[in-house]
Amino acid sequence: MKVENGVRPPEAQVEAFFASAGTPDDGPVALLNLLKFRPHAAYPDGSDAHLTGEEAYMRYGFEVAKLIAALGGSFVWFGKVDGILVGEVEDMWDRVALIEYPSRAAFRQMLESPEYKAIEIHREAGLAGQLDIGAVRG
Repeated sequence: MKVENGVRPPEAQVEAFFASAGTPDDGPVALLNLLKFRPHAAYPDGSDAHLTGEEAYMRYGFEVAKLIAALGGSFVWFGKVDGILVGEVEDMWDRVALIEYPSRAAFRQMLESPEYKAIEIHREAGLAGQLDIGAVRG
């Protein structure tokens, strides 16, 4: 199994993930986020270089939590990674976030909103990479 962190997914991967958005089968979806932070924030203009990547990401996290709640979603879990029980990875993630969205369509609507686009800079400044895994009930 290949495990590769990323910050922005390829367009084909985005389209495949959202293929059921807006269909009758588009019910609640949970997203497991495995987050790896940069040692220092990396804003395009060089600002706030004194921040850690995690501090920059938390700027994003605070604001995105409001957007998630407004669309009917919720943060189920957010915590520090402190070990691995089964399996092996070369580089451990820093944090885990489990978020439930009412649907893929709602999640996509949030990602395309001007409010989300305004805070995305903090996410990208803070993340070295992440792995997002979508799951549905069943």
